[in-house]
Amino acid sequence: MSWELDFEREETIEDILRQAGLCGSFQKGEEAVLKLKKAYSAVYGLGERFNGVNQKGKQVHGEVVEKFCHQGVISYCPVQFFMTDAGFGFFTDTRTVVDYAFEEEITITLRKDHEGKFPKGVLLIGTISEMLQEYVRRTGAVRRIPRWSLGIWMSANRWHTEKEVLEQVERAEKLEFPGSVLVVEAWSDEATFYRFNEHGEWPHPEEMVRTLKEKGIHTVLWQIPVLKKMEEGKSHPVLEEDIEYAVKHDLCVKNQDGSLYRIPEDHWFGGSLLPDFSRKETRDWWFSKRQYLLDMGVDGFKTDGGEFVLTDEAAVEDGRTGKELRNAFAEDYIRAYEEFVGPERVLFSRAGYTGQQRFPIQWAGDQQSEWSELRGVLSAGLSAGLSGITYWSFDIGGFAGPLPTAELYERATQLAVFMPVMQWHSEPVGGQFAELMPSAGGINDRSPWNLARIYGDAEFLKNIRKLHNLRMNFLSYLAWEAERSAEGSIPMARHLALDYPEEPYNECFEREFLLGDLLICPVVEEGMKEITVYLPKGKWYPVSSVLFGNVQEEKEVFYEGSTFYVLPVKEHGIPVFLREGGMFALELPKNGKPGERSWNIQETELCIWVAGEKGERNCSDGNGETLHISWGTEDIQAVYRKKNTEKDCKKIWLK
Repeated sequence: MSWELDFEREETIEDILRQAGLCGSFQKGEEAVLKLKKAYSAVYGLGERFNGVNQKGKQVHGEVVEKFCHQGVISYCPVQFFMTDAGFGFFTDTRTVVDYAFEEEITITLRKDHEGKFPKGVLLIGTISEMLQEYVRRTGAVRRIPRWSLGIWMSANRWHTEKEVLEQVERAEKLEFPGSVLVVEAWSDEATFYRFNEHGEWPHPEEMVRTLKEKGIHTVLWQIPVLKKMEEGKSHPVLEEDIEYAVKHDLCVKNQDGSLYRIPEDHWFGGSLLPDFSRKETRDWWFSKRQYLLDMGVDGFKTDGGEFVLTDEAAVEDGRTGKELRNAFAEDYIRAYEEFVGPERVLFSRAGYTGQQRFPIQWAGDQQSEWSELRGVLSAGLSAGLSGITYWSFDIGGFAGPLPTAELYERATQLAVFMPVMQWHSEPVGGQFAELMPSAGGINDRSPWNLARIYGDAEFLKNIRKLHNLRMNFLSYLAWEAERSAEGSIPMARHLALDYPEEPYNECFEREFLLGDLLICPVVEEGMKEITVYLPKGKWYPVSSVLFGNVQEEKEVFYEGSTFYVLPVKEHGIPVFLREGGMFALELPKNGKPGERSWNIQETELCIWVAGEKGERNCSDGNGETLHISWGTEDIQAVYRKKNTEKDCKKIWLK
């Protein structure tokens, strides 16, 4: 159920609140202030939120902002939408900045747009799932992602030559590490950002992209949406020609007085111009420079940045000013790239805004290799999911600073196995943060093999390889869940409030999540020997031993829900449970075990685990792979097809 709120018609607001069963008030001046009052314990949504999933008791500023590490209250990707566990929520259809105060009374502060008008809002009533689905319905359907993007993403900013990239891939192959996507950041001339560096670093880029694809690895290239102001004493003739053309043809963001808007000097890419992506002429020109990259087989772009409009004076041709562009520039930028790459390729974006589910994939930006940052990205991922952002990722073990400890890296990898996208990455050596954050031995890659080299620990490499293989074992299951998420407008990594809205909020809701029928309990504290988990209503079957080996005692066949449990934690696994009536599937080598290699080998089989006395599931990846399975009494029936060809599968019943 929903009510439209027109904030230009002040007299109707309080009547609508009463109809919806809420107390509240509305006042309008230079700003509009809406107050809502009804008892609640938790508030969810609002985009990526690194300081906790539940925002009750907090102030939230709805503006796209860049923050290098320790994001705290800052968000690269805010969303003007929230839901409470008391059955009401609110969506503001605006690009202007909105402020929220979630105290006993919820205060929403709205601002006028460039025309002097207040935005419209929507009051939502329903369960968390119902309100989220209504929000997605209003802001745009979830765009599906290709199956290959659910595999392993490899990246390091230090890889700045073709030779280095191919050597890293060769090393992964030699060590039997799977890879599905390779992100190349330092590929361009660092001036135009669409031309390969011309000093011999990339002699055969088209051949490199083709070679990688033959190995099953898809290439994604880094992008930044600026016409760059070069460093003091440097210039680039092609960039200078581009700037001259863009200025002459009015393709840049301007100030309201007609002068060119430039990113403030104390900001990333200070002094640079911004393309006005709201103009078709700009988009046509910008992407004509990049079309050859798609033609050579590049499968997407890491669309970095976008948090670049920092004053209200900025303006674009359609009349919007910085009042909207603080948030809307990121949306214009990512939408333009999404239209360019099409449905078979992907984006990997940091900045975003309301409706970001239309332009996947999102990643959590830059964090240091610290335990507090791991907790932060878990919060960000769950809150992003509760804001409609279905496909999301983070840098395993952090991006910057001193290298992560072996324990932190392994725990982060365990978490990433169950997230929509699994990726490791690292900052440049000698880059802008090198003095503050020295790397170990001059090589700061967060690749498993580089960390094993530094730790001097071959066993570490073996354990991380097993987790990477486990991710690939899950690939079909992940593809089915990705399709189900897109169809149902629900995140792949689901907060418990979506499936169990009647369960009262507790602290475990801040770190547990569902992937299909699996309940994941990641370890995000250093040195944990035991963990408190909360299991919602129903029966829950422990499957950690299945997935990781004998990592914890599982004395019970199942655990009763609506209960807290304190469980032992061993270093090479985390608690994972399968709910009653649920299933999960792994593709394994014939007669093999989870964590063993199932990619690029001939003999594999789909193994399906079911739990409880009865159940039924219909699964599809949307591209010809389907599974129908039902069970009850003593029988399990399953039909598994790939491209209309029926395949055998192994069925395992947890009773």
